[in-house]
Amino acid sequence: MDSATDDAKGIGYRRVEVLTGPGRRRSWSDDEKARIDAETAEPGARVTDVARRWQVSPQQVFDWCRQARKALSEATAPAGPGFVPVVAEPSRAFPEAATTGARQPPPIEVNLAGAVLRIAPGTDEALLTTVLSAVRISAA
Repeated sequence: MDSATDDAKGIGYRRVEVLTGPGRRRSWSDDEKARIDAETAEPGARVTDVARRWQVSPQQVFDWCRQARKALSEATAPAGPGFVPVVAEPSRAFPEAATTGARQPPPIEVNLAGAVLRIAPGTDEALLTTVLSAVRISAA
């Protein structure tokens, strides 16, 4: 072997291949990922065609779309548990409680199985238990 361009047979190299396109481990900005994701969302667009145009694998584009959907759902999700606040207001069912000068505890209003049950202060517990059981059984 006389030179670095000779191969094992001494003939030399006959063909040289020049590889073009993006190299491995190309880093994509969030704007570029969003642009590619937007292209796949257009009517009639195919992920394979979009991936080929941007010279990435379709699996990579699918992963970016999945990550974008996940980020969107996390951004629009409520911050905490969806509890309903309790708001005290004068009862319309017992107007005498609102007009009397003495401070009486407000009535309790229970919404159970589509029925509204207003419980006045001092109601017998046994009677209340029986009524609540009947409402629950009728809803089942």
